[in-house]
Amino acid sequence: MSPEHGGWDRVGSREAEDEQAAFEALVKRQSRFVFRVAYAILRNSHDAEDAAQESFLKLYRNHAWRGIENERAFLARAVWRVAVDRVRQLQLPHAVLEDELEPPSAAPSPEQEAIAVDWQAAIHRMIDALPEELRQPLALSAIDQLNSREIAAILGIPEGTVRTRLMRARHRLKEKLAALHGAGKENHYAR
Repeated sequence: MSPEHGGWDRVGSREAEDEQAAFEALVKRQSRFVFRVAYAILRNSHDAEDAAQESFLKLYRNHAWRGIENERAFLARAVWRVAVDRVRQLQLPHAVLEDELEPPSAAPSPEQEAIAVDWQAAIHRMIDALPEELRQPLALSAIDQLNSREIAAILGIPEGTVRTRLMRARHRLKEKLAALHGAGKENHYAR
């Protein structure tokens, strides 16, 4: 193929199409995951979707997505940065980890629904009350089901630190839940 017959243009066009198709496949494979990571930080569907789209757009424009070894860790780190920047810019309050506890699939009675809503609200308050250094790894572990190695890569901290923070976060929640559960029983019996 020679340049005067347009052969190079077709080769370049084919490469561009292949690259675009590869990027589209990446987005298709990982868009839900990227959204969940953004949501874990922003706790708002609209903002999380914007952050996910912004992350993919930055990756595409900078050609930063080619040849990555661990897609999930790389993408999680990228969207994590975008989402944290958005929190700083917008000074968003920390939202609730809605996916953490869902009511059972069987149709609950109105009383059970009210109790579940109360418990969920209490748990959300407890999670929100955790220090940021404990809340972030917990969100990545519980919502996005990342392992400690992936969380360490995203947060830029040692894996042992991630494990320690997860253990501390879960321990604090367990203590608070036990205290709340005990208080709930006392209130129930006081009636």
